[in-house]
Amino acid sequence: MNAIMERWVRSCRAELLDRTLIVNRTHLMHALREYESFFNEHGSHRTLHAAAPLRPLPQPITEPEQLNDLDIRRRDRLGGILHEYQRAA
Repeated sequence: MNAIMERWVRSCRAELLDRTLIVNRTHLMHALREYESFFNEHGSHRTLHAAAPLRPLPQPITEPEQLNDLDIRRRDRLGGILHEYQRAA
């Protein structure tokens, strides 16, 4: 369990805390909640083959014609520090 938490702390620090000027405790708690949500719902994980822990693995694109019809949307979180990418419906 220690190795898992060390990895999470390292990711949190590299992706969030090293890029953010934290003003007070309330700001820190808000930023950590947003990062936790991003990490579990949208962040890709190498051990899960680029899937997020709380989402199933997306279906692979098997036909080259599907690549022309992709509509990818980006949503910024925490003022643009974190980015979520989703296929538009």
